Amino acid sequence: MKTFKDSVKVGIDDMVAYIPGIYLPIEALAQARHIEYAKLNKGLGLTSMSYPDAHEDAATMAANAIRRLIEQNGISPQQIGRIYMGTESALDGSKPTASYVLGMLSQYFEEDFGNDCFRNCDVVDLTFACIGAVDAMQNTLDWVRGGEDRVGIVVGSDIAKYDLVSTGEYTQGAGAIAMLIKKAPRLIAFESDWGVSCKSVHDFFKPKRKYNKADIINEVLDMAGITSTTAEELLNRLNGHLEGKGIISMSDKAVYLHKDTPVFDGPYSNDCYQARIKEALQHFADQAQLETDEAITDNWRRLIFHLPYAFQARRMFSEIYLEESKKRGDFEELLKETGIGEPQEEQFETLKDFQKAKGQFLRAITKTARYRQFVQEKIEKGERASSQVGNLYTSSIFLSLMSTLEADLEANVALEGQLFGFFAYGSGAKSKVFEGEVQPGWKEVVSRFRLMNGLSDRKAIKYSTYEQLHRAEATESVQKPQNEFAVVGIHEERDDQEGARTYKWVAKVVEKRGAHV
Repeated sequence: MKTFKDSVKVGIDDMVAYIPGIYLPIEALAQARHIEYAKLNKGLGLTSMSYPDAHEDAATMAANAIRRLIEQNGISPQQIGRIYMGTESALDGSKPTASYVLGMLSQYFEEDFGNDCFRNCDVVDLTFACIGAVDAMQNTLDWVRGGEDRVGIVVGSDIAKYDLVSTGEYTQGAGAIAMLIKKAPRLIAFESDWGVSCKSVHDFFKPKRKYNKADIINEVLDMAGITSTTAEELLNRLNGHLEGKGIISMSDKAVYLHKDTPVFDGPYSNDCYQARIKEALQHFADQAQLETDEAITDNWRRLIFHLPYAFQARRMFSEIYLEESKKRGDFEELLKETGIGEPQEEQFETLKDFQKAKGQFLRAITKTARYRQFVQEKIEKGERASSQVGNLYTSSIFLSLMSTLEADLEANVALEGQLFGFFAYGSGAKSKVFEGEVQPGWKEVVSRFRLMNGLSDRKAIKYSTYEQLHRAEATESVQKPQNEFAVVGIHEERDDQEGARTYKWVAKVVEKRGAHV
């Protein structure tokens, strides 16, 4: 049995989740898309998706989570040396979203702690798809470990948005999770051994998309039924103009657009997920100097995953489970339960035929009683919140951690000193595998999560309301902001402040709402 070896324990002292107070039932989306609800619910584990209200964005969600984290731990802004943010929902191509968060927090805390009370706090965004907050945490763990009395905050905040009617739409979600990183943490401490696997691929990405001005104009002319002029005639009028600030009048020949929704290939992304976590696990074993025949997951009481949808891990982990079974020595028993033999590549005429047979074999493994028991013991508790929230991108793995810990607290499970294994993934693509040890103070910390209770307090919205929010057509919030930060304006004039976002703290308290109460 592997034991925790680092002499200086550094890790998560406390965690806070902010989940928007409205959600769309997956059944409502299934009806609108003519998809069988059981396919999404029983097949993928989806029940509802969290969705941001009109006054919310990645910055407000992060600020709301951090504000509560600071207040419930009684720390001052001057104690916080850094706020590192993982996000792929950035609001600007230059100014980090974390700087907006800093502005809101400074505004809120200045009455008690003075103007510019966060002046010496370092902030930055880290972006690598869904693994950005894990990167931020690893960096902050090393920073805390390297000095005295250092306190850092890591926050992941994202809006997982897909195009309407796309195959990723039903996995959407939104929220933020903030974590207090300290020495001698009360919740969980992390080892310094981390496994990494990284490869440049295009399984999921958000590129700058190029649109020729002529194509844009022709599309508008066609929609309007105008035949009296052409795109070329209109564009010729702009020749020589250098000062245009409009979309068409600007000097560039093409328009480059960044969309919040991704270009993605679901099956390919699943393949990348499986390959990267497998490679990262092997690298972790090498870093930790484990025996080559050791079943690593036997050391871990729980497995914590990035979950793009609730059942992702249980569907993707069968190949690693197969290899671990061979190391453990119970492979023959597993083979008997599948009822089929393990395919070998030399048995097939083509690689495609072999891969198809292997896929069928791995699916057979997931249906065995042995594997299902493994899922129930190691994975299932981390799926519960994801089922009700959806994909949080950079915070997904930490939502799984909170969900697991809260479920174990409710079941009165003894976790002190137990090791958890973490499988992080970000498209593009990178995985990190690492482990943490549950600390003696975990029960006190987890008792304040109120994660599942908060989710049950949310308000369900109709499909029509969801579509209005998705299209950014909603001019008013479904639930007016109260006791939270909110977006109050985006500068629209074409001047030096174009696009600047403004926020404020809305202090009116009417009733409890959402998972952030």
